[in-house]
Parts: sequence; C-alpha cells; structure tokens
Amino acid sequence: MTIKIINESEHPLPTYETMMSAGMDLRAHIKTPIQLKPLERAIVGTGLYIELPKGYEAQVRPRSGLAAKKGISVLNAPGTIDADYRGEIGVILVNLSQTDFMVENGERIAQLVIAKHERADWLEVEQLAETSRGAGGFGSTGVK
Repeated sequence: MTIKIINESEHPLPTYETMMSAGMDLRAHIKTPIQLKPLERAIVGTGLYIELPKGYEAQVRPRSGLAAKKGISVLNAPGTIDADYRGEIGVILVNLSQTDFMVENGERIAQLVIAKHERADWLEVEQLAETSRGAGGFGSTGVK
C-alpha cells in the first residue's frame, strides 16, 4: 500500500524498524523542548500530514519503551486518524510518572499503525442471539 505524505519536519519519514513490525515510530517536531510535569499532558506535533485511502485509519499508539521506562503514554490510545483528515498528526502525550519528562525535537514519541476498518449499518431488533457468556462482563470468563 502506498500512502501520500507531506513531511514538514527535518526528520526522516516513519519507517518499520523490523520486517514484522506493525507500527512506525513518530517523532516530535517542535521548536523548543516541552516539559511534562507529572500528570501533565500536551499535544506534540509531528510535522506529518497524510492522505489515507478510504476504508483505512491510522492509529496513534504509545511506545512500549517510553511507557515502561519513563511512564510516558498516549491519551485516547489508540488515537484514530480518519481517512478524510488532512491536518498535522499530533500526539497527546501524558506523563504518568512522578518525575518531569522533557520532550525533545526528533524524539520518538509514539507509533503509527495503519489499519483497515469496516463501516457498519445498524439493524434495530427486539432480541439478540443467545450465547454461553450472555451478559457477563469484565472477569466473567474466569480468572485463568
């Protein structure tokens, strides 16, 4: 699949780090570093603009290394970029640690996954098909 992209940053285009990677790293495109205090959040620009084909979305997800080592995550993860959006890709970063975190220009801050999706039409009915699970919610299928 080929996706049209505009790169207004000085950073390379996102790439897959391995042959089987699902996501491509997104880098911060900022004029000055952004300090995130504990529990603070900020929208960090990437300088990237994309044109997705109809039927696809781009999902902005946290990077596991930043989350595990620094407590930095992405709010509303995964964030969805719709096929008709033409603005800059922004990443809503949040600092869930107890220490300040500095976002630097060029830092890998999130990953982008391209995913196919379906559109649904609703069919209102009076009853749904029975299943063995039924209305069982969180934890209803057992502990192990």
